[in-house]
Amino acid sequence: MSRDDGRGPGSLRPVLVEPESAPYAEGSCLISAGNTRVLCTASVEDSLPPWRNEEDGGWVTGEYSMLPRATHTRNRRERNGLKGRTQEIQRLVGRSLRGAVDLRRLGPRTVVVDCDVLQADGGTRTASITGGWIALALACRKLLDEGQVDSNPIHDQVAAVSVGVVDGVPLLDLDYGEDVRAQVDMNVVATEAGELVEVQGTAEGRPFPRSQLDELMDLALAGVHELATAQLRALGEERE
Repeated sequence: MSRDDGRGPGSLRPVLVEPESAPYAEGSCLISAGNTRVLCTASVEDSLPPWRNEEDGGWVTGEYSMLPRATHTRNRRERNGLKGRTQEIQRLVGRSLRGAVDLRRLGPRTVVVDCDVLQADGGTRTASITGGWIALALACRKLLDEGQVDSNPIHDQVAAVSVGVVDGVPLLDLDYGEDVRAQVDMNVVATEAGELVEVQGTAEGRPFPRSQLDELMDLALAGVHELATAQLRALGEERE
């Protein structure tokens, strides 16, 4: 199957990462996945949420927003409270990134990872997680370089990608046009080693068989592996 942009079923959209694109943040990057573009910044705060005990270590949390004209029509800013979708995504970002961090090594501080969607064409939450990890890794590198932590709190790479079934064909990394037509839609968050952090999936119409789920998971984990390589490249590192 040839897709509208010429990709094969198991191909990612072109991924471009501009690290340290927001110089005032402790860590940042601008990540593009096809026509989806997200600015990710990691800010270090020398405090903890009121409910968090110091002996339990630090905290990592995520915030997500979409600029009013990130889509074809203008969306109103969420001034009077966050929409349910926004809350869901930013909780997903926070959970996913905490899965990559030893919070005790982080010490009594909070890292807030802000993910602001500049342009949306499907996969904004997955791009936020993939880019958010890069911003978080840069912030933790800065803490280590400055001697504020004894060892790097990052213990895993985490990335995310969408998969789905469109016109009966399993596809990797859906753009918006594919997403709205999908019979099955899934988001997969995983480590570089292929361990699962979170899986969100649903049949949009008829139920789908276990065999198709396995095929989608294989596509997703191959995509995460590619994204992990892009993450390392953005950090100036090589895979061992």
